[in-house]
Amino acid sequence: MGLDLLLASTSAPDDGGGFDLIGIVLWPLKWAVELILVAWHWLLTVVGLPAAEGMTWVLSIVGLVIVVRAAVFPLFVKQIKSQRKMMEIAPELRKVQEKYKGKKDQLSREAMSRETMALYKRHGTTPMSSCLPMLVQMPIFFSLFSVLRDVAAHQKIGVGGVGLLNAELTQEFYDAKLLGTVSLHETLGDAWSAQNTPAIVLLVILVVLMIGSQFFTQLQIISKNLSPEAKTGQAYQMQKIMLYVLPLGFIFSGVFFPLGVVIYWFVSNLWTMAQQFLVIREMPTPGSEAAKAREERLARKGKAINSEGKVVPMEVHKAEEQRKLEEVERAKAAAPKREQPMGKKRAKKKGSN
Repeated sequence: MGLDLLLASTSAPDDGGGFDLIGIVLWPLKWAVELILVAWHWLLTVVGLPAAEGMTWVLSIVGLVIVVRAAVFPLFVKQIKSQRKMMEIAPELRKVQEKYKGKKDQLSREAMSRETMALYKRHGTTPMSSCLPMLVQMPIFFSLFSVLRDVAAHQKIGVGGVGLLNAELTQEFYDAKLLGTVSLHETLGDAWSAQNTPAIVLLVILVVLMIGSQFFTQLQIISKNLSPEAKTGQAYQMQKIMLYVLPLGFIFSGVFFPLGVVIYWFVSNLWTMAQQFLVIREMPTPGSEAAKAREERLARKGKAINSEGKVVPMEVHKAEEQRKLEEVERAKAAAPKREQPMGKKRAKKKGSN
């Protein structure tokens, strides 16, 4: 399905293929992608890089990654918080599911749905929230795929793209090479057909690195950033499945995606991996291995985390813990003492005394 969408989005504007809804939807994004690519290309040539070199265009693609990922960073933070909440409420979700287990009537299904949605609302999360950055980036990814696929077609007829990637820059992009023979618009299938060994080797290496970076990013989450309670939920089982299934999709995509798209995806994966590492290190899920490791690092520096989640000196933390203990003791002392229930005979005897 994803490949069909990609291929559908790459039809040339003058191919006479009729109404192209996907092309119309992607047009403004393709324009923005071309704008960012051309802007970075211009900046790199200003600082002295050769305009027609493949590495200059590769760095332009890296610049595109930087702009896109910086733009969606707030969504990434929201995604991390949402994933954390989904893991934390997994035991409560399981209770709701067990409550209605085996009940297939309409009223039970509606009641289960209401309780589930109420649980999401109470904790301020939904399953869709954890997918926001990916959902936002996919149209941009489709647009980049379309731009790079169009380079070869546009070069043949001497036209440019939909925006600032004019005919001259399109020709320059088409002619740009890595390692002397590898074009940025070349796919692994193209390279195999042409027996372009440097292109085959480069694309295979990048696809392997893509798979490795995706696997490691997912592994960071499920091995270090989940509480013991979260590791018993259905969401955790899905995460374990995705750990092995999702990276395999890159094997298939690596055959059909142009080198420029593969570079974009790999650099984006590196960004995600670094982001994930920093978030897990500095904002770990409470109760997880990463949280314990952070507490140990802070303790070695004479610091701790207070009840509000802020880093404070160890003396302040101990004083806060002591104050809480004293409050609990005072509450126990002030609470009325519970009297043992007595039978009628004992009560009568006590009254006569």
